[in-house]
Amino acid sequence: MEIRQNNCRAWMLAARPKTLTGAAVPVMMGLALSVPNWNWVPAVLCIVFAMLMQIDANFVNDYFDWKDGMDDEHRLGPRRACQQGWVTPKAMRWAIALTTLAACLTGLPLIYYGGWWMVGVGAACVVFCFLYTTLLSRIGLGDLLVLVFFGVVPVCATYFLQRHTVTREVLLSSIACGMVIDTLLVVNNYRDRDNDRRVGKRTLVVMIGERASEIFYFLLGLMAFHMGLTFFFQGQYFTFFLPSIYLMLHARTYRKMKAIKHGKALNAILAENARNMFLYGLLFCAGVLLDAFLAHN
Repeated sequence: MEIRQNNCRAWMLAARPKTLTGAAVPVMMGLALSVPNWNWVPAVLCIVFAMLMQIDANFVNDYFDWKDGMDDEHRLGPRRACQQGWVTPKAMRWAIALTTLAACLTGLPLIYYGGWWMVGVGAACVVFCFLYTTLLSRIGLGDLLVLVFFGVVPVCATYFLQRHTVTREVLLSSIACGMVIDTLLVVNNYRDRDNDRRVGKRTLVVMIGERASEIFYFLLGLMAFHMGLTFFFQGQYFTFFLPSIYLMLHARTYRKMKAIKHGKALNAILAENARNMFLYGLLFCAGVLLDAFLAHN
């Protein structure tokens, strides 16, 4: 199907809506942990801010990887808007500016609910949104950023805006969330390792090699599941045991990834991993809510 330059379909492809689950899961977990004290205004603002920042990150990634020659005809992943000419570079620069502004305006009211330190959180999200693509993902630090900005920051900030504190259980859950979402980045970089090595992009996968990356991928899911032991020892059994379904699916995806090894077939593993990631968030939230319901009845 032909895609007209800068039309709605082109922008939809550039926004990568399938990646928005990675923005939704941390906020979902933070809200579930804060039950039953929900203030819906900051909850909605957190979700919208997270979605806008994910789209912004996708635009930044699309533009700068094209500009710096990281995306070319050897790319194995889904095609990118600037690379394919679906979106002009000038239009993408405007989109980045407007999406960044929209995210900042959305996050601004959170100062009322969480204090002025929310300015620092929002500023860090914006700065590292750009640094991820332009620098840090190219020197093996992308996985660390995912752990922090798709785990610790959104889960803890969402919880803090509801409860004005952060507990040990929330911190451990945020780390587990970051690990689960990082599995998506590992699969992506595992698929692209040969091309990344060719263009000089030193992702963690390129640095540690194929076999170590496979082990790292599996351990991320395993460690995320075992972070839930803190809930088990507190008698919150649903919160611990429901994510075991995720662990079984993660192990299955790991075996498939190892069997495929190379090529565009790994895109199917990427989609499967995204499903696992979202399911983890749903299972965790369901467990927290069931345990909370039983504790109050």
